[in-house]
Amino acid sequence: MTTDNGIDLAVTTGERDPELSDRLVKELTAFNTAATGAPDRGTISVKITDSKGELVGGLTAWTWGGLCGIDMLWVREDSRKHGWGSRILEEAEAEAVRRGCDRATVSSTTFQAPAFYQRHGYDETGRTLGIPGGHDYVHMFKRLTASDAS
Repeated sequence: MTTDNGIDLAVTTGERDPELSDRLVKELTAFNTAATGAPDRGTISVKITDSKGELVGGLTAWTWGGLCGIDMLWVREDSRKHGWGSRILEEAEAEAVRRGCDRATVSSTTFQAPAFYQRHGYDETGRTLGIPGGHDYVHMFKRLTASDAS
C-alpha cells in the first residue's frame, strides 16, 4: 500500500502479537497521561494457589488516575462456592485503595458474574449487546473507600 505522500506501507493481520501489544500499551499510556495529566500506576494481580502450587484462582487489573479496572477474575471450578472469588476481589480492591484508587470498574458477560459483582457493591452502568449466545457485556462501577483496604 502506498500513501498519498508516496510512502510504502505494509499491513499485517494475524494472531495476537505480543510485541505489538506492548508497544500499543506504551504509546496509549503516554497519550492518555498527556491528555489527562493522570499518570499510569501499573497493574495488580492477585493469585491463590493450593499446597501443590496449582492455581486456585486469580485476578488481573490495572490502575490509572484513581481508577482500578478489573480485567479478569477466575476461580477453578472445584474451588467455586467457597468464597475464593470474594477473597480475591477484596484483596484487589484493598491493593487499589493502597495505590490511591477511589473507584473500580469491571465488565462481565451475563452468563458469568454480574450478580457476584453486584453483591460486592458494583452498580450496572451500561451494556454492550450482541455477545455470542444472546448474551450481553454488563459494565459495572463501584466507589472504593478506606474500609475496602482493610
